[in-house]
Amino acid sequence: MELQRITTEYDKAEDRIRLTGETDKGTTVVLWHTRRLLDRLIPHLTLWLEHQHADLPRADLIQEFAQQTAQSQFVPQAPVTAPGREGLLVQAIDLTPGAEQLHLSFKTGEGQPVGLSLAALPLRQWLTILHQAYGTAEWPTTVWPAWMTEARQSSTPTPTTMWH
Repeated sequence: MELQRITTEYDKAEDRIRLTGETDKGTTVVLWHTRRLLDRLIPHLTLWLEHQHADLPRADLIQEFAQQTAQSQFVPQAPVTAPGREGLLVQAIDLTPGAEQLHLSFKTGEGQPVGLSLAALPLRQWLTILHQAYGTAEWPTTVWPAWMTEARQSSTPTPTTMWH
């Protein structure tokens, strides 16, 4: 299963991030992410983006500008919804980096993994959503690079649903 459209939200009752996605097969899947797992994932996602511009001078400023640009290009979408609070707890995430996109494979321990492939722009937009969810959850943001925090401080609130 490959996710085509996702909604990412913090759930206060669960103290987790809920990713609700539409798959390429037309079904809806709910994946729950713990802070512990996300704290491990985020540095890998941001590192992949940093490698895109690592050879340029002032790479941190380029990252901040690219992040702000991605945020400004965000187009609000209707949320992906699923009935009830049922979902699968993500236990591991495999990353497959490519030159043009990063593939995430969410493993739940129940059935086949759920995939999500993101190019740099949608990845930056999803990171913006995750960063906003961290703020809503009042979770520490020490795993986030400075360029991400700087970009978020100068932007407006971001919707939670995205196409890629």
